[in-house]
Amino acid sequence: MIEAILAGLSGLLIGSFLNVCIHRLPRDESVVHPRSHCPQCGASISWYDNVPVISWVLLKGHCRNCHSAITYRYPLVEVLTGICFFIAVWFRGPSLEAAKSCVFAAIMVDLIFTDFEERILPDEFTLGGTVLGIIFAALAPASNPLLGLLLPWQLGLTWVAVLESAATAAFLAGTLWSIGRIYALVRKREGLGLGDVKMVACIGAFLGLAPALLALLGGSLLGSIVGLAWIVLMRKEAATYELPFGSFLGIAAAVIGLLPPVSYVG
Repeated sequence: MIEAILAGLSGLLIGSFLNVCIHRLPRDESVVHPRSHCPQCGASISWYDNVPVISWVLLKGHCRNCHSAITYRYPLVEVLTGICFFIAVWFRGPSLEAAKSCVFAAIMVDLIFTDFEERILPDEFTLGGTVLGIIFAALAPASNPLLGLLLPWQLGLTWVAVLESAATAAFLAGTLWSIGRIYALVRKREGLGLGDVKMVACIGAFLGLAPALLALLGGSLLGSIVGLAWIVLMRKEAATYELPFGSFLGIAAAVIGLLPPVSYVG
């Protein structure tokens, strides 16, 4: 219990950093320099005004200097990241498997909100996340690699897990890219961004084939239901409105990534 609480508190801090990434990366700004500042007046934010969630509440969601509103996204990202970290350690204990789940959840939280706000999926999280997923496959190999049904287990669990991670990333990215190209040729307009393709590669590298396919299905269904409802309610033009598919995909993937794994092999 103590480990899970500490993980949750760490998640709040990571969420604060994710907020910096969500704001700066789409604008090609450094996430290190300058220090945190108000995007409206440019005033530097003191450490006591930068405590996750608490500072936002005490400031009543406004900048101390210029009193401009601070979006609800800041505490929301911090709380969600903290919850994900807590759940990961609660179910998996203080382990490499929990660390893998925490890193994946943090990546998904960033991509969910960046795509929703900016319709951008930064390479630092999609391509970087793909590399991390393959590395974690070696450090914390899943006990349920679907490719284990096809590959000789003499290779060892670690190699089977790494091969599945890399192969799943390549397969899903290639498949989604091909679908996007066919759609563009038929409809004469882009229907799928390259960022979505890279994000799917990241999800495949972390989750493996079966869970990644489930995340893709869940994200598609969620996007269809919620997206269509949003278009109707907001009276958007369905033919031209750009849905943040990465946001829906990230929600489904984050949930699946936190669930206990299912075993396919003995």
